[in-house]
Amino acid sequence: MNEAGLTPAGHAHDDLWRLDGRVALVTGASAGLGARFARVLHQAGAEVLVTARRADLLGELARERGERIHTMPGDIADERHRQALAGRLQSLGRLDVLVNNAGICDDGPIADQSLDDLRRVIEVNLISVLDICRLTAGLLLAAPAASVINVASVYGIVASRGPMAAYNATKGALVNLTRHLAAQWGQHGVRVNALAPGYFPTELTGHLADPGFARSIREHTLLGRPPALQEIDGPLLFLATAASSYMTGQVLVIDGGWTAV
Repeated sequence: MNEAGLTPAGHAHDDLWRLDGRVALVTGASAGLGARFARVLHQAGAEVLVTARRADLLGELARERGERIHTMPGDIADERHRQALAGRLQSLGRLDVLVNNAGICDDGPIADQSLDDLRRVIEVNLISVLDICRLTAGLLLAAPAASVINVASVYGIVASRGPMAAYNATKGALVNLTRHLAAQWGQHGVRVNALAPGYFPTELTGHLADPGFARSIREHTLLGRPPALQEIDGPLLFLATAASSYMTGQVLVIDGGWTAV
């Protein structure tokens, strides 16, 4: 920081964690981490476009937050919906923060899965991210300091013991896609990082309500406890704002130490 109280990126220290005047897109925002991400970005001052399949939950989020929330229901696996999202962002005039959060999980041994089962996970978790990045590249490159946040998983870092081959494959791919886009876009000032959460209390994890599941998390984490949903807020906001202005191509792991040993 210099004597004028500015960071090297030119932001006053008090503004490091703010997103006033910025536009963000959050996919998979109807519940769980996505809805949480939308709330955090909105609270920081951003205008937020949210998308997911469940229009009713998006509507509840918009009513709760009031102004600066735009909803666009649809299936992220549908290329026409992705094109419509890009068009909506064009009408908003900019894109500063892209959170590729939408994701689904497969289940069961790979020998018991159909090809369509695998394709669906790959389409949602990976192809949609590639396509959204492709479609919004112009807006991101035109922004003064855009940040792309890909939501990977601890199972993009280590393998799960439970059988979910497509989930493991796509989350690992997101990690290296993050590194590649950081290299491709760094010269344009676009930062690309990833979050790799452990088991947070969401619909996807059954809200950690199963006692045996919660016990396994306590046993596997260095902190010896499951996380609270709000413990993802700081890492998300860090990557979205100028607080991480010299960070790109990195994976921020939030797992209570699950992958540390």
